[in-house]
Amino acid sequence: MFAVGDKVVYPMHGAGVVKTIEKSERDGQSVDYLILAMLLGEMKVMVPVDSVERVGLRHVIENDDIDAVEKVLEERPDNYNKAITWNRRFNMYLEKMKSGNVFEVADVIRTLQVQENEKKLSTGERRLLGTARQILISEVMLVKNAEQQDIENWLNKFF
Repeated sequence: MFAVGDKVVYPMHGAGVVKTIEKSERDGQSVDYLILAMLLGEMKVMVPVDSVERVGLRHVIENDDIDAVEKVLEERPDNYNKAITWNRRFNMYLEKMKSGNVFEVADVIRTLQVQENEKKLSTGERRLLGTARQILISEVMLVKNAEQQDIENWLNKFF
């Protein structure tokens, strides 16, 4: 399913590249691990091959999908869940991000960024916005083969 050199997204961590596949002992069993070099944060992540579906590891989107991501970022729905308490909204956004779906992550960014521009976000929501932005930025960097600053500028143009 995944091979060395594949560009992948690990939900809640962002995009990275499969650097190697290593064997290691776990509970007396030999287990294959994907070793991921994450694009932002210089983090190395080990994912057991038999757990990739459970954790939501996926390949990065295609360049053709960027237009659909941009459409999500451009939309301005009337209701931004203002009637829901901030902690329920936070959990809703967190579930969308954990899904690993790039369009859900873009939706979280759009909603929180518009709210931030209208009024201050809670500390938790602001942190979640930062995480969502990093996840999307890292994936688009790999898709477009671009620098972080260029993708940050691309994302900022929607707000």
